[in-house]
Amino acid sequence: MNTSYDVKFWAITRNESSKTPSYVVRWKVGGRQKSKTFRTKALAENFLSDLRQAAKRGEPFDVETGLPLSMLQAKSARTVFDFVRAYIEMKWPHAAAKSRDSMSDALATALPALVKERPGRPDAETLRTALRKYALLPEGKQPDAPPAMARAIRWLEGASLDLADLGETKTVRLALDALDALALRLDGKAASANTVRRKRAVLHALLEYAVELEELSANPLHRIKWKPPKTTETVDPRVVVNPRQAQELLTAVTYVGKRGRGRRLMALFACMYYAALRPGEAVALRKDDCHLPEHGWGRILVDVSRPEVNTQWTDTGDAHEERGLKHRGRDDVRPVPIPPALVTILQQHIEEYGLSLDGRLFQSERGGVVASTAYTEVWQEARKLALTPAQVTSPLAHRPYDLRHAAVSLWLNAGVPAPDVAERAGHGVDVLLRVYAKCIDGQQEIANRRIDEALAA
Repeated sequence: MNTSYDVKFWAITRNESSKTPSYVVRWKVGGRQKSKTFRTKALAENFLSDLRQAAKRGEPFDVETGLPLSMLQAKSARTVFDFVRAYIEMKWPHAAAKSRDSMSDALATALPALVKERPGRPDAETLRTALRKYALLPEGKQPDAPPAMARAIRWLEGASLDLADLGETKTVRLALDALDALALRLDGKAASANTVRRKRAVLHALLEYAVELEELSANPLHRIKWKPPKTTETVDPRVVVNPRQAQELLTAVTYVGKRGRGRRLMALFACMYYAALRPGEAVALRKDDCHLPEHGWGRILVDVSRPEVNTQWTDTGDAHEERGLKHRGRDDVRPVPIPPALVTILQQHIEEYGLSLDGRLFQSERGGVVASTAYTEVWQEARKLALTPAQVTSPLAHRPYDLRHAAVSLWLNAGVPAPDVAERAGHGVDVLLRVYAKCIDGQQEIANRRIDEALAA
């Protein structure tokens, strides 16, 4: 095979010679020009994006076909199982660890439904484990599978549908079975609406990729009338604490945890409440990111996040892979003004506990990144100490993340303009108002008064 790294791309153009709308992707490999026509602009954009990403990660392109090796591998796949593995190899290098985890979770749920009837089918939990921990990892990261897992993988390889069969009408029932599988947990109970939506999006993207490569003429999901559960995007106002409750929770944190762990973590929770930081942003906060004056308001510059995920999904083998900000470019920075109360808390924390070797404010007893299990355990103990028994069993501040919800709700109810709140919290204005619509206190009373005035006019 003759390959080249000399690749050049052009912008997508409308095919003027065709009576029906179509779009052309043009690129050059090793001096040889290539082109591919798509029925929709979205398909053309997706295909061009895949080509660009392959070039960006340094993948060689086949001069004859003009395709990167990852695409050639996918095109050579005959079964759905092989195609999924090729898809993961293609997506892995540029996907965040959380995205890799989510992709594997969705495909491990759908794949066991896209099979032929064959004796010896392993149970659902074995199939899911074999896919999640072994088969749906890139070749270089796959550990040796124990005998039971290896048998499950061999069964899937033999029972998997041919990829071409997904385009036939008779297999629409199987695609529907895959969607139904996404809606259930392993114990047979209904999955949450957000989980179902996320998994369906992964399955849809996989099948769209097959359409891009012309392995399928159309996405079979488009022919299925299937309604996913309705998702709730708004924050439940019952989880939002008021300022007095927040103060009591932060105080209670300092009294719980072994070896003073709660006291060490109090400033971490304070960042979630006073600055509306996400937990992954808070654990990654460095001293250099903070302006902490002796008097008045300070400022935090948020530029990285360290979300926690299983080490098998990261490139470093570290459970806290450093990433850019959520829904932003890798080099974007979010400035967050912080009130004097948080400035004082951070100053006292630095004086008492110092900094990690890489300048982070928050560290474990051994100097590592604070684990989510550690701060979640402390938080649950603090809730029992600060809240009434009825409040402990309620959703009130059930998770540390709810401190962020409390902060954003407080800012909105204080009359801070939505664009300013959105900038501080790292949201879009439309998302902010949609997500926190039920947490804006007093709006109903204002609306009622205006209606009364209109009726009396």
